[in-house]
Amino acid sequence: MRLGVIDIGSNTVHLLVVDAHPGAHPLPAYSHKIELRLSEGMDPDGSIGLAQAQRLVDFVRECLELSKDQGVEDLVAFATSAVREAPNGEAVIARVVAETGVELEVLAGRDEARLTFLAVRRWFGWSSGRLLVVDIGGGSLELATGRDEEPDAAVSVPLGAGRVTRDHLPQDPPSPEAVALARTHVRAELARSLRPLLLGGTPDRVVGTSKTLRSLGRIAGAAPRDNGPYVPRHLTRADVARLVPRLAVMDTVQRSELPGVSPSRAPQLLAGALVAEAALDLLHVTGLEICPWALREGIILRRLDHLAT
Repeated sequence: MRLGVIDIGSNTVHLLVVDAHPGAHPLPAYSHKIELRLSEGMDPDGSIGLAQAQRLVDFVRECLELSKDQGVEDLVAFATSAVREAPNGEAVIARVVAETGVELEVLAGRDEARLTFLAVRRWFGWSSGRLLVVDIGGGSLELATGRDEEPDAAVSVPLGAGRVTRDHLPQDPPSPEAVALARTHVRAELARSLRPLLLGGTPDRVVGTSKTLRSLGRIAGAAPRDNGPYVPRHLTRADVARLVPRLAVMDTVQRSELPGVSPSRAPQLLAGALVAEAALDLLHVTGLEICPWALREGIILRRLDHLAT
């Protein structure tokens, strides 16, 4: 069957269409997205602005029509931290439903971590043993660990690359003082949430997902995207430690000229590097492998599991 997923994230809104069957590898068939950047363009009180809400409604309507054109039989739509935390998030969701008919599932942060963990477990398999998964989004950082498909511990921390950029690194480039303060904030916020993860014991495999980690890995020398999803890609703590001071003195234009960095992601890259460095350091791991599957694939896999029952 053809399954469509509309992913309303803090940075992008993405329609992914896959050919999917229970027990089989979901094959991407069509992709369409826009850079909406909800995590950066909010009103002072954190509300989603009228213009952004209208763009979201228009894009969901467009996704609905494209899904019909692509022969989608089952369409799932979900939203993450930017909508979840906005004071007017419920009103925006109600507007999307009223104007498009598309029902939106708003995921809790822990559920984001759980579904991303499921995708990583299915990608790497049972032979990976205890997994530790790190996912840096635009609005939040998700962490999960465990030996099964359901993690033993899953946490969500308000340390997305877009959020940290908006709240702590608005200058381009930021001052050294701003970078130091952002680093302190990231580490203090993260340290408060790590106990459940550390109690699980030493992971056998550490895995990272998200565009931020893929971009950092590419700058550090990982294979380009064109080499395909099955090429092993790694990012070490030492790599990130070298990248942070380098990115800190660059402006957005200079960062966008680095390999694997798009102009839309360049403003958030320093914040993402600070979060990645803190996570690897405070979790006491030397590096991670980069997984091509993440939350969207977790949603697809969960949906297929439900359809099979």
